[in-house]
Amino acid sequence: MTPIGFAGLGAMGAGIAGRLHDAGYEVVGWNRTKEKAEPLIAAGMGWAETPRELAESVDVVFTMLTNTAAIDAVAEGPDGVLAGLREGAIWADISTIAPDASVALAERVRDTGAWFLDCPVSGSPATLAAGQMSVMVGGDRAAFERIEEVLHAIGPKVTYIGPNGQAILTKVAINLALVVSVTAFAEGVALVEKAGVDRAAAVDAVLKSVIASPVLGYRAPLLVEDTAVFADVELQQKDLVLAQELARRLGVAVPTCAATSEMLNAARSSPLADRDFLVSVHDAYRRLGGMQ
Repeated sequence: MTPIGFAGLGAMGAGIAGRLHDAGYEVVGWNRTKEKAEPLIAAGMGWAETPRELAESVDVVFTMLTNTAAIDAVAEGPDGVLAGLREGAIWADISTIAPDASVALAERVRDTGAWFLDCPVSGSPATLAAGQMSVMVGGDRAAFERIEEVLHAIGPKVTYIGPNGQAILTKVAINLALVVSVTAFAEGVALVEKAGVDRAAAVDAVLKSVIASPVLGYRAPLLVEDTAVFADVELQQKDLVLAQELARRLGVAVPTCAATSEMLNAARSSPLADRDFLVSVHDAYRRLGGMQ
């Protein structure tokens, strides 16, 4: 099988890299802090000292990084991915970054003789572990077809959207709806808690109702037993900011996005701001409602 490079081994990146390794692919990794990669290295993953060294050693490079600035830092400079890409190689970026920045990077990658695909994923570490991660792809169709089998090793639901930038645009829309819906759930639970309804009973009822969804399936239980952080409030608000910036540029109204972003501003001051964003937002609603 084709060796695969993977840069960005945080919680989600490490999970995806591990899944590719378990599927039989030879994986070479890089991360800003090597300590996070130690479990994967112990399991047999290769290691590159720089992003350039990573790109020079493979024909397919995946990146899973926090934001646009992090992607730029890995791409640029004498030790960056752009300096090491082989002609004809494919760079598949799984990160959620600004769509215009993704398209601009695709153009720079083409100038090197390689191909760039925006390949954002939808799901969480729990979704990934359950084998239900979905992948969207934007970019050259032939390049997509070359790595389609690899993408199916990440998750069974792979959708080709269109040219560069269209997959990341779709991911922005999905995350907008996700954050708004989860925030509305927190709002509803806090409302009936104030009226005296037991929180656990309300959560159980929601998960048996018509508004139950995959995202509520793994997140709603956090209001009863706070055991995981799928994305904190800062990371999740980044997605709303991307949506608002896109809306301003296109002249499109996104009022529920704006209102939800304001609620996430309130959640940033929660003493639980380092927990999953649902927990932080719910705590903010409780504080605003005088429940603590």
